[in-house]
Amino acid sequence: MFAPRYRVTTSVTMRMPTPMRLRDLIRQIRAARTAAEERAVINKECAYIRSTFREEDSVWRCRNIAKLLYIHMLGDLNSSTQFVVGLALCTLGAIASPEMSRDLASEVERLMKSPNAYIRKKAALCAFRIIRKVPELMEIFLPATRSLLSEKNHGVLITGVTLITEMCENSPDTLLHFKKIVPNLVRILKNLILAGYSPEHDVSGVSDPFLQVKILRLLRILGRNDPDASEAMNDILAQVATNTETSKNVGNTILYETVLSIMDIKSESGLRVLAVNILGRFLLNNDKNIRYVALNTLLKTVYIDTSAVQRHRSTILECLKDPDVSIRRRALELSFALVNTNNIRTMMKELLVFLEKADPEFKAQCSSSIVNSAERFAPNKRWHLDTLLRVLVALANALVVLSSTAEDGEIEAGNYVRDDVVSCTIQLISESTSQHGYIAEQLWRALEKDTLDRQPLIQVATWCIGEFGDLLLYGAPVSEDSSVRVTEDDIIVVYQRLLWSTQNTVVTKQYTLLSLTKLSTRFQSGTEKIRQIIDLFGSHLHIELQQRGVEFSQLFRKYEHLRPALLERMPPMESGRQINGTSDLNNGETEDVEPIMGEEGNLLIGERKSGETPDSSALLDLLEGPDAGGKSDVRPPEPIKQPTTNIDLLDLLGGLDLGSPTPEGQNPPPPLPVQNNGLFNINQSSNFLVDGLLGSPSEVTNTLPRITAYEKNGLKITFSLERQQDNSSTTIITMSAVNDSLSPISEFLFQAAVPKTFQLQMLSPSGTVLSPAGLVTQVLKITNPNKAPLRMRIRVSYSVDGLTVQDQAEVNNFPAESWQ
Repeated sequence: MFAPRYRVTTSVTMRMPTPMRLRDLIRQIRAARTAAEERAVINKECAYIRSTFREEDSVWRCRNIAKLLYIHMLGDLNSSTQFVVGLALCTLGAIASPEMSRDLASEVERLMKSPNAYIRKKAALCAFRIIRKVPELMEIFLPATRSLLSEKNHGVLITGVTLITEMCENSPDTLLHFKKIVPNLVRILKNLILAGYSPEHDVSGVSDPFLQVKILRLLRILGRNDPDASEAMNDILAQVATNTETSKNVGNTILYETVLSIMDIKSESGLRVLAVNILGRFLLNNDKNIRYVALNTLLKTVYIDTSAVQRHRSTILECLKDPDVSIRRRALELSFALVNTNNIRTMMKELLVFLEKADPEFKAQCSSSIVNSAERFAPNKRWHLDTLLRVLVALANALVVLSSTAEDGEIEAGNYVRDDVVSCTIQLISESTSQHGYIAEQLWRALEKDTLDRQPLIQVATWCIGEFGDLLLYGAPVSEDSSVRVTEDDIIVVYQRLLWSTQNTVVTKQYTLLSLTKLSTRFQSGTEKIRQIIDLFGSHLHIELQQRGVEFSQLFRKYEHLRPALLERMPPMESGRQINGTSDLNNGETEDVEPIMGEEGNLLIGERKSGETPDSSALLDLLEGPDAGGKSDVRPPEPIKQPTTNIDLLDLLGGLDLGSPTPEGQNPPPPLPVQNNGLFNINQSSNFLVDGLLGSPSEVTNTLPRITAYEKNGLKITFSLERQQDNSSTTIITMSAVNDSLSPISEFLFQAAVPKTFQLQMLSPSGTVLSPAGLVTQVLKITNPNKAPLRMRIRVSYSVDGLTVQDQAEVNNFPAESWQ
């Protein structure tokens, strides 16, 4: 027998080599000297690609497809068929690399001059894509682009205007080059407006709105900061604004672009009023998108022409009732931008009604803005106090929520009010000496009726009653409805309810406990009841309240003789904020008014919230040099002391030699004297104990020239210099920061440093937000005992358009009169 035969077949899979990259293929084709060599390279590569497709090699299929597209496109730009040329131009604009764009730019420029309108349009679009990828090729297309504006075909016109717009936005030189085409654009736009019905270009009764929008956008770019170009387009913009149909959305689109162009160029005042009136009509539109666009544009326009926007104040206030939350938010911002001394009463009436009914997300912003507006434009102290009280009472609808951060399951009232509302109210009450009895009575009535434990109201009311409880109990009646007198027992009953309420925060109970302790010196009797309540807090579960209970109890025993002096009434808190001039107060109206003084108070209680600027107890030395002989005494503007001591030096200009911190065991320079009447966590207050820094005008003489300390990115900082009459070594500097840009600036912080031989005091700034054309001021007091040349380094930081900006500069241009 024969053994079976087996046939063994061995299969060997040959893997195809890595295919050539597209850039290598392009390089080989360009290196070909003759057409025959080029065809040989292409045929060889095509044969290889066919073999890879037969082998179903999916790894490099994308690379092979790209090479096929390139090979297919070769010669297409010279095809006799317009659609083939158009396809090639579209492909080139979509996938061309910068190298390919440089090689084919001249071919595209040639096709822009083609007699075929379809090819010219496609070539212009391809040039638009090429310029975006390789901006330096812009110059090649300039002559051909200019000629596109003489086209009759609207498709070519649109692509030509689009191409010019891209060039002007990316090159200042090209922008100057195309300034001369403004008359051509005006003529084209005029023909579109006056043209009769054309079914080819008509959209809802408007002749080619797409081309009109493109031309208006280009006119806006060409007329920006150019009075001559703006003058040339004023008439046509007025015609578009008055002749465009507004019943259809197409017409509204053209009007919106017209408004943007009018407000962005150097247009006439009457034209700007017309633009604002168009936006006012938009506010009456049923389409909520159009209303939102109108409010958003008015918010940018209000700082350019406030008086024109003021005419639509009632319509804007009506938008506060809109069901759309975005519209209400924009209307709220715009409403506060319109507040001035002439309309403060009517505006606050509407805004307070809105505050009472607003959603929780609006309450913090609205209440804080009402406080700021009342502080700037209040007609008198009584009205100012009533408004702040209404803000506190209006938050009654805040829901009680369980705080996820509260300790021991503590319930917090839903406070939709910022801390500055409480501090501003307390500061205003303190300085309004003639209204103490009135506001104490009003706050008592609100506190007595309060059943929702509103934290801000309780904090302000207990502070006021603790300070002026004697006026509430024994003072003369200050209002018509004060016939029923308040008794000591009434106050104690309410205070007991507040102290035992589980809904009140620890901070609120601190206010109440201190207020009750002060009332022991205001009451003629009832001191024993107060002592018993305070003794109960000596064993409270919360350590802060327990500590205060123990300490305050000692004032009724061991230190009984010190209690009247320690708990006496606090002195009035002087304002540190001053609004200079009346233009900011009028806000678009011409009536002259007296400037209003105001300042946020500094009686915040408890720990500082995250995100606030920490107070530094260190000395600031940024100009250490040969003349530095001693330490610079700098008192930072924030008066609230941190719970922990910060001994690090404040390094404004990182990397400099800042000297050494205060050695351990040595005392730092003594702070300003402060009288502390028992407020929690308040060790220093520079707002109302400024040691004559804001003295009467008769104390300051020798006004010196104003100097510019900083000017960059739309922010300008100037110094106004004055010398004190009674102290020639002291210079008062008023820093004024003005926002010259169109974007609002927030979180503005100004810092300064002087050599060690000087002493520097800085007051709190007037604010941290600069709206367009807005102003923030801050007062600096520099003592120069050695009469040395004045030098200063400054640092500014702020947020604008979502970006955080930090910069620094050195000021050496102080006039000799400021320090000699």
